[in-house]
Amino acid sequence: MNHSGRDKRSIAQMKTFGRKAISVSQEALIAVSPLSKQTNLPLLIQPRVDGIDLQAWAVRNQGLIESSLLKHGAILFRGFNLRDADDFEGFVKTVSSELLEYRERSSPRSLVQGHIYTSTNYSADQTIFLHNENSYQSTWPLKIFFFCHTAPASGGETPIADCRGTLRRLDPKIVERFREKKVMYVRNFGNGFGLSWQTVFQTDDKNQLKDYCRRAGIEAEWKDANQLRTRQVREALAIHPVTREPIWFNHAAFFHESTLEPAIREMLRSQFKEEDLPNNTYYGDGSPIEPSVLDQIRDAYLNETVVFPWLKGDLLMLDNMLVAHGRASFTEPRKILVGMADPYSNRS
Repeated sequence: MNHSGRDKRSIAQMKTFGRKAISVSQEALIAVSPLSKQTNLPLLIQPRVDGIDLQAWAVRNQGLIESSLLKHGAILFRGFNLRDADDFEGFVKTVSSELLEYRERSSPRSLVQGHIYTSTNYSADQTIFLHNENSYQSTWPLKIFFFCHTAPASGGETPIADCRGTLRRLDPKIVERFREKKVMYVRNFGNGFGLSWQTVFQTDDKNQLKDYCRRAGIEAEWKDANQLRTRQVREALAIHPVTREPIWFNHAAFFHESTLEPAIREMLRSQFKEEDLPNNTYYGDGSPIEPSVLDQIRDAYLNETVVFPWLKGDLLMLDNMLVAHGRASFTEPRKILVGMADPYSNRS
């Protein structure tokens, strides 16, 4: 495609953050369309011309980004020549009010810089089921970002699913049961499996842990000097703060032992009683969630799932309440960076 000098001057003006009006239409610089004809998830935004600085473009197009995110739930920025964690963090800061530290952790991650982390450090042969980041906490990020630093040799996709659609697929009687009973999350620490309580809560001070749990509405029980059991009851549904839509928003299926891969589940069951499993979920009154209900929840997510391959430099922005995410197994190398932003809670 040939472009006039006027086009090039306009792009340069964007990069300088100047106040002068851009003389080229958005359509001439940026292409906006669904990634696939079969679904509106995610929305694909990519440059039509070389040299567009995504961070500078985002400064001038905050309204478009926010409205598109609320409508689609996910935006894939592709082809903007993003190179590293600095480029990624700069964009996240541009379109967010506050980056979050990864607290009350459920999976191993490594800090890259600032509040940018690696994606979950599970082995390449493991999959991660769909979930909304930190929906089990009293406060969670409204936005979550993924950056493809190094594309997988094969596999390694980040599946995404619309939580509005997931809710619509569930039997209304099941939804009402969860609305009334809520979800209880039970975690056990210090048994030699999974993350330690020091890693999860980012402290080795038991008094600080006690204060954190009190503020977060978590019941903490010490089984011995270093073995901790926590219980927390959370809502299973949420109302989006902007769209006001009801959303299926929980880790009920994700943390339930039946969602584990069979070999891992059998190994854990051979070592632990049910009440001592590293993670498990129940209805909020402590009663078991029926296997048929868990099957329907998992099916609802999977029927809403969209999968696409990562390309180097891709940046995926999700509304963390509207869209769930997971991870497919992969062949190395693979390096996906993660950032979380804009803390929110609508729980009393």
